[in-house]
Amino acid sequence: MLVLGIETSCDETGIALYDSERGRDRPVEGLIAQALHSQVAMHEHYGGVVPELASRDHIRHVVPLTRHVLDQARLKPQALDAIAFTRGPGLAGALLVGAAAGSAMALALGIPAIGVHHLEGHLLSPLLSARPPAFPFVALLVSGGHTQLMHVEGVGRYRLLGESIDDAAGEAFDKSAKLLGLGYPGGPALAALAQSGSGARFKLPRPMLDSGDLTFSFSGLKTAVLKLVRQEADRDSHARADIARAVEEAIVDVLVAKSISALKRTGLERLVVAGGVSANLRLRERLDAAAAQRGANVFYPEQSLCTDNGAMIAYAGACRLALQGNDAHATGNSYGFAIRPRWNLVDAAAD
Repeated sequence: MLVLGIETSCDETGIALYDSERGRDRPVEGLIAQALHSQVAMHEHYGGVVPELASRDHIRHVVPLTRHVLDQARLKPQALDAIAFTRGPGLAGALLVGAAAGSAMALALGIPAIGVHHLEGHLLSPLLSARPPAFPFVALLVSGGHTQLMHVEGVGRYRLLGESIDDAAGEAFDKSAKLLGLGYPGGPALAALAQSGSGARFKLPRPMLDSGDLTFSFSGLKTAVLKLVRQEADRDSHARADIARAVEEAIVDVLVAKSISALKRTGLERLVVAGGVSANLRLRERLDAAAAQRGANVFYPEQSLCTDNGAMIAYAGACRLALQGNDAHATGNSYGFAIRPRWNLVDAAAD
């Protein structure tokens, strides 16, 4: 089955082609073409994503990128068996672009259109790596406004173990970066600055580190960073870097502790980490060390697949088709669509 994936949930337009026959034994071999357009340069001027501008930019790029990917694979649209698009969660206007484009192309070709949960795409993206995990595993999803721990038995079989009750880890990185006067996107900028900082100088709170459950909260950390920046940021030339390092260490400490606790509670020895924050090198270093101490293994997406991309949507769509026995016509698709800007992954898996 040849599936075209369309990702337009926020500020990246991602298109990819996935061939489930080629990827039968090694999923990474099924990814035959992909392209990505990032809106970072456009939004940087505003210090964050402007939803209306994001939607308009997706409109400009979704069709040209689709043509480019098909040309890259030397395929005609008629070769496609299905089209997968991000249905949610995300920015409503941005989601509408991908949903409308995907459904319209599917209607024209007479093939199914599959609405994919954005976080399911991230959760499954490590399977596209050279070292894919086997089921079951614990998944730490750290993507944008989401920080969640899931017990994953297989595709579509997810159980929520814990999640953030307010700010997610990605939001804590981005908001702290903004308080430090760093550019957009804030998370990577803060991580880069933290590399030259000392983690011993400033001590920030580790919210809910000892809560006894798998719940996250990072809003209090943001408040503490605000106070620290006001007191210390201009004191000397190293203060900003040291604050950045303190922020990174605080967030990483919580993510590592909760992830290892999730492994202990479930009795599993495989941890998957996915989403934009999974690209953070300090998080990877600390998780690898903590997991090794208990004989566990950690799996990550390839760096190019950590942020939003079409490959994860194409692959998730192919997995959904496989659950239906690879019958592309079993969906009974009417080509009507509804986006879900807010969408629970566990509920989506049961649909």
